[in-house]
Amino acid sequence: MPRMAQRVAALGTTIFAEINRLARQYNAINLGQGAPDFDAPPPVLEAAVQAVRSQLNQYAPNTGLLEAREAIAQHAERFYGQRLSPEQVLITAGATEAMFAAILGLSDPGDEIIVFQPVYDSYVPNMRMAGVLPRYVNLYAPNWSFDPDELAAAFTPRTKAIIINTPHNPTGKCYSRRELEIIAELCLRHNAIAITDEVYEHIIYDGGQHTRLATLDGMAERTLTISSLGKTFSATGWKVGWAIGAPELVESVNRAHQFITYSVATPLQAAAATALNLPDSYFESLRAEYQRKRDKLLAILRGAGFQTFTPQGGYFIMVDWRAAAPEHIQDDVQFAEWLIREVGVACIPPSAFYRAEDKHRAAHLARFAICKRDETLEAAAERLAAMRVSSG
Repeated sequence: MPRMAQRVAALGTTIFAEINRLARQYNAINLGQGAPDFDAPPPVLEAAVQAVRSQLNQYAPNTGLLEAREAIAQHAERFYGQRLSPEQVLITAGATEAMFAAILGLSDPGDEIIVFQPVYDSYVPNMRMAGVLPRYVNLYAPNWSFDPDELAAAFTPRTKAIIINTPHNPTGKCYSRRELEIIAELCLRHNAIAITDEVYEHIIYDGGQHTRLATLDGMAERTLTISSLGKTFSATGWKVGWAIGAPELVESVNRAHQFITYSVATPLQAAAATALNLPDSYFESLRAEYQRKRDKLLAILRGAGFQTFTPQGGYFIMVDWRAAAPEHIQDDVQFAEWLIREVGVACIPPSAFYRAEDKHRAAHLARFAICKRDETLEAAAERLAAMRVSSG
C-alpha cells in the first residue's frame, strides 16, 4: 500500500491552490494569487520566440546561459552599484527553487533559520523538508515593523541564516535602511548568512527606494540575493529566477540546484537577458503603472468598507475586513470562502503565512492582489460594492 512520506504529509495543500480551486468553482474574480492577467512586454515575448526558432531548445549550462548571467550581473551594477562576475550568478527555476536550493545548500539538519512572520508560505516547508528549524520574529501592524530586541533574541548558537523578503509578501512592507542595518549588525555578530528574497524590487510606491542588504558594509560576502523575472516582467509562468552572491555561497546553492532541476528552460533564459536590458523608461513606467493600480485598488477596497494597510511595494494590499463583512464571519479563512461564494471575489487569507499558534494574529485580515487589468479591478469593484449594500 503506497504511503505518503512523513516529510510532506504534514505540509498540506498550499493556500493558493485551495483559493484558486474555489475561485474557479464559483466563477469569482480572482484577486488572490499574485499572477498578472496581462502579458509580458512584447520585446520580451518576441525574444523568447526568436530563441525557440534559433534552436536554443536543449539543456542550458547548469548555472545558466552566459548571456543571461551577464545580464543579471549588469542589472545589479546598473541599479545597485554591485560589481559581480557571471560566476556569481546562478539561474534557477524561479525564486521558489532558488530559496529551496539555498536552504538545502547553506544549512544542515538541526540548524536554525530566522524568518519574519507573516512569512511567505514556501519558506518554512522548505526548512522542514531540509530538517532545519524556523525561528519566528513578528512584524507588527500597522507599519509591519519588528522589535529589534525580539530579533536579537532569536539568534542562537545554532542560527545559520536569516531570510528577509523585501518588498514583503503579504504586507507590502519595504525594509528601511535602518532596519537592514540592524539585521546586518546581528548577522556579523553571529556569523550568520542573510538570504534575501527581492522579487518585487522594481515595484516600489510613493517615491520609495529599494535597498539591497548585500550593499551594506560587511554584507557582500554573507548575503545571497534572490530575485526573478516573473514579477517585474509579468512572466510568472516562465519560472526564471536567480541567486547572486559570493562564489562560495552560489556554489553551495548550486550543489543542491544541480540535483533539483539541473537547469532552466533555455529559450526563456535568452529572453530574460532581453528583459533585463530594457531601457530605464520601462522600469519607470512599471513603477508608475503599479502605483496607479495600487491607488485604484485602495480606493475600491476602502469604498467597500475595508480598513486598508497602504503597501510600500509589491503586488498586494492587506485589509482588515471586520467592518465590511457579516457578523457571523469568525476568521480570515471563513471570510475568504464567504467572499468567493457570496460576493464572487477571491482573496488570500493571510493566516496561511503564520505558524499554527499565531494564526489568530491574521484572523481579521485579508490579502488582495494589485496586479490585474483595470477591467478586472472594476469588475471586482462592482461586486464588492454590492457586498457593502447587502451587509450594510
